[in-house]
Amino acid sequence: MFQILINLWIVLGLTTFLILLFISAPYGRHIRSGWGPILSKRTGWIFMETPALYVLWLFYFLYADFTNIVLIIFLFIWSIHYTNRSIIWPFLIDKNGSMPLIVALLAFIFNIFNASFHGYWFFFMDNQYEVSWLLSLNFLLGLSIFILGMAINIHSDKILFKISKEKKGYQIPYGGFYKWITSPNYFGEIIEWIGWAIMTWSLSGFVFALWTIFNLLPRALKHHSWYKDRFDNYPKDRKAIIPKIL
Repeated sequence: MFQILINLWIVLGLTTFLILLFISAPYGRHIRSGWGPILSKRTGWIFMETPALYVLWLFYFLYADFTNIVLIIFLFIWSIHYTNRSIIWPFLIDKNGSMPLIVALLAFIFNIFNASFHGYWFFFMDNQYEVSWLLSLNFLLGLSIFILGMAINIHSDKILFKISKEKKGYQIPYGGFYKWITSPNYFGEIIEWIGWAIMTWSLSGFVFALWTIFNLLPRALKHHSWYKDRFDNYPKDRKAIIPKIL
């Protein structure tokens, strides 16, 4: 059953990717009317991201082997990202921003399923992570990639927060990976979850990395087109999401 659900989840992710290539998700700079009830961006972000935290912790407290240090470390690393995303990040963004309820609701559902897939993989599948895993190439390489991606993501977001605080509307961001790409925050997040997939060497992790690409790649392309249309002086050699390539 798990394999069937994962396969369906991949198909749904690919379908979402194809849709997002043509229809930009209506929030942030792409927000527009006609998508139903609106809620504050801060409220929406907390609502849609927190399930990733409490669902996986719920699996842990109900089903985990509390002596498995590797799973505890995985949960700690997961929690670092989602504490930033669901508790810290929402209070750094513009409090006057808004998003359609449907966007927050769909992300809420995604995070429940995604965390549940991880919870099932870690605590129900016969995947024995011995302490020696912490010295394996998979763990060390994956963790390094994850940290690199998170650093790029957070630094890129800080540049956007600084622009937002100036209250001058959208401006061309400069600094860091913005030298090469329009959406280094998305680039960093993709790198993060590729690192996670390698670190955990899990089917749920690799599918999550795929979903991250399915979601963020089209949005980065939409961002890139939006900036080029809005700013005549937008750097012509800046790519959308992969330096020098795309």
